[in-house]
Amino acid sequence: MGSLGAIVRHPDDVYPLLKLKMAARHAEKQIPEEPHWAFCYTMLLKVSRSFALVIQQLDPQLRNAVCIFYLVLRALDTVEDDTGIATDVKVPILIAFHRHIYDRVWHFSCGTKEYKVLMDQFHHVSTAFLELEKNYQAAIENITKRMGAGMAKFICNEVETVDDYDEYCHYVAGLVGLGLSKLFHASGKEDLAPDHLSNSMGLFLQKTNIIRDYLEDINEIPKSRMFWPRQIWSKYVNKLEDLKYEENSVKAVQCLNDMVTNALLHAEDCLKYMSALRDMSIFRFCAIPQIMAIGTLALCYNNIEVFRGVVKMRRGLTAKVIDRTKTMADVYGAFFDFSCMLKSKVDKNDPNATKTLSRLEAIQKTCRESGLPSKRKPYILRNESTNSSTMVLILVIILSIIFAYLSAKRQDN
Repeated sequence: MGSLGAIVRHPDDVYPLLKLKMAARHAEKQIPEEPHWAFCYTMLLKVSRSFALVIQQLDPQLRNAVCIFYLVLRALDTVEDDTGIATDVKVPILIAFHRHIYDRVWHFSCGTKEYKVLMDQFHHVSTAFLELEKNYQAAIENITKRMGAGMAKFICNEVETVDDYDEYCHYVAGLVGLGLSKLFHASGKEDLAPDHLSNSMGLFLQKTNIIRDYLEDINEIPKSRMFWPRQIWSKYVNKLEDLKYEENSVKAVQCLNDMVTNALLHAEDCLKYMSALRDMSIFRFCAIPQIMAIGTLALCYNNIEVFRGVVKMRRGLTAKVIDRTKTMADVYGAFFDFSCMLKSKVDKNDPNATKTLSRLEAIQKTCRESGLPSKRKPYILRNESTNSSTMVLILVIILSIIFAYLSAKRQDN
């Protein structure tokens, strides 16, 4: 669960956190018995616990297809991310990766920790892939081929312009959006979404990750990974790594705000995509990460900590998003709340303030025009930080009861 300090500051996180904990345990119990499928779902829990929780609610056949799609692309991404692989070795692997998924014995040792396990035992993923229906296999192969070729292109070319940035994000994430739309359509549960909307779903998530992960990427050993486009950062510093130095703090934050403003371009497309979804499980699967993205952008905006450490949503707020996201009205509400939070942080003296405010107002207008209910429980409570002794006492009592219950249950077993 979340840290005790965070729970004391945000006592209304307790119930969603408990539900999330129970959902995690349920997901662990749902792991199939077949060795290859057991490996795939176990790896999914290790490489992305939140994704593994959301995927559980999908229809079994679609769930298996999405699981394998995710692991194949995660493996492809592991090859791309490993800066220790020589370019003349890496590029052919990326280009041929769509063929390797048909090979039950192929593997390639790279990456670290759980990603190394995934790559060393990739034959399990290939075996599971070959058990999928042909229409799912075709969609996964097509996207893997296109993504591998795109990654190979940018191994040899830096991200110079904003157009380059959009193209790179299309290859590594926009294609994920297109692939998922194809899988949803192949399942018979959804119409095939327009490519530009599917692309925006991926770009919004990827740009958020690139912004949040600046410090991790720039400090990568043996070689930095640089995804922020020169066209943006060169307005503020001479070298991308200069943003992390304290003497450049003002310029760094201005550059960060420029990057966030660019990412906000995709929010309205994301809302349009999600509003067209019919199947509830697919809707939640798509909506939760998008809400997490705009929440993360709101935290990162105007925040020098992006260049000092890790900035991410607290676990309790993540649990709330997972618990409360059930309808499109919930999505509009979350986007409205987080855009308000971001708007409150805009400094009128920031070079991009006018553009940022314009994009936030467009998002808020879309949310209001959806019929956003005025009487609803917001994601961000103005008085969330209350340190009321009564709330703390209630929290202690609740935790004591839970602890006593779990202890008694353990003894019974």
